[in-house]
Amino acid sequence: MTENRIPTPSSPAPDVLRCAYMELVVTDLARSRDFYVDVLNLVVTAEDEDVIYLRSMEEFIHHNLVLRQGPEPAVAAFAYRVRSPEELDKAEAFYTELGCPVRRSKDGFLKGIGEAVRVQDPLGFPLEFFYEVDHVERLAWRYDLHTPGTLVRLDHFNQVFPDVPKAVAHMEDLGFRVTEDIQDEEGTTYAAWMRRKPTVHDTAMTGGAGPRMHHVAFATHEKHNILAICDKLGALRLSDAIERGPGRHGVSNAFYLYLRDPDGHRVEIYTQDYYTGDPDNPRVTWDVHDNQRRDWWGNPVVPSWYTEASTVLDLDGNPIPTTERTDSSEMEVTIGADGFSYTRKEDGEDSMPEYKQGEYKLGHQL
Repeated sequence: MTENRIPTPSSPAPDVLRCAYMELVVTDLARSRDFYVDVLNLVVTAEDEDVIYLRSMEEFIHHNLVLRQGPEPAVAAFAYRVRSPEELDKAEAFYTELGCPVRRSKDGFLKGIGEAVRVQDPLGFPLEFFYEVDHVERLAWRYDLHTPGTLVRLDHFNQVFPDVPKAVAHMEDLGFRVTEDIQDEEGTTYAAWMRRKPTVHDTAMTGGAGPRMHHVAFATHEKHNILAICDKLGALRLSDAIERGPGRHGVSNAFYLYLRDPDGHRVEIYTQDYYTGDPDNPRVTWDVHDNQRRDWWGNPVVPSWYTEASTVLDLDGNPIPTTERTDSSEMEVTIGADGFSYTRKEDGEDSMPEYKQGEYKLGHQL
């Protein structure tokens, strides 16, 4: 599926530093608090009867996750911090030129955030850009508060959209760079990982019915922290919250665990990806038929991981309708493909991946 490309604005894009927080709408605030605070040990910065502001252990800005009571589970904002207050003018002009809904608040839209711009971007996602923010205590040295599964920072978002090339092109206009992607032999892109900070991604674009939010990811220091979370969930008889993993991705090389919160919002726990900050950092392209791209050990991916995602809201709080993908989806290609690997024989294929002069070919070379 390749729709018309979104025009590139003549106005310069805002200089985005990193993903900073997500605002989630939840249907039972107390139950969600139990999950994110008592189970995952995110830190409460502030709360009242309607909203809870949470942050990770090494964060110094006011929050990385906002839980807001509402009638239906949804995502109200994917928020990015920009380099300076002047970047808000650029964000406003950039999206106004594209004809997008744009709102600006001198006092910010949420506690702890100063002047901010919220937009519904051309893909339909609700984005926020801000610079001014309240500083809070960075708890990196408060080892008395750390747990075996401590979450240290917000790492990335993952967004679902029916036309991945269109989404990628728009995010590149916004200044994001692709670090890794998944393609077939015809060059169709099924997913792309895009970054502003020097890691594998601040957000990823995944093909499917959208716009929707696939997951929000928090990082730990080591893979043993992820195993500790699994053990804790088991001890609390909450193992049903584990949707997928633990395992290691091929894409990003990171160790992962996917959880579902009480409303079904997907949360990834993530660690050990790699540095991407050099200007000539090479893009890694994976074959869509190589099941090791999703799980390095070759384990199948559960169908819900491909089909289920969170609704996103417009700037008035209304659910944004989704559009189905009309060409072959990654799920159609890979649910079957996830059952085999290039490291196993299949219909007479070589049982080993090809190695050549120290280079590993990621599935078939594209």
